[in-house]
Amino acid sequence: MLRISNTVSVPDSEIEMQTIRAQGAGGQNVNKVASAVHLRFDVSASSLPPAFKERLLRKNDRRISKEGVITIKAQSYRSQEKNRTDARNRLRYLIQGAVWERRPRIASHPTKRSQERRMEQKARRGRQKALRGKVNW
Repeated sequence: MLRISNTVSVPDSEIEMQTIRAQGAGGQNVNKVASAVHLRFDVSASSLPPAFKERLLRKNDRRISKEGVITIKAQSYRSQEKNRTDARNRLRYLIQGAVWERRPRIASHPTKRSQERRMEQKARRGRQKALRGKVNW
């Protein structure tokens, strides 16, 4: 069971994991052991709430296909179990990120004193730079 939030979770039966050989350097181990993991998760056929599905499918992410299938490849670790955990965590963060809404930013204004301080600093810096000019004897 993959826990997304306090109320939402995804059963393991909806997550398809397949082990493959990892790419890249790794010596003899990489040629013998299938330690990388391909995780596939069909958003449309899942038991996620409709709002979660809609937001996920609207998200512009290269891991989500046009058919609504999320594919995550985990091969950071040499251990298959760690790669499985990593893939599941990345799926969780992807779903949580799609659902999480940012609060709208409320624009603030600088205080009068901070504006004055800024102008004083600019004037001081300008005077300092003016002293760096050519010297006339």
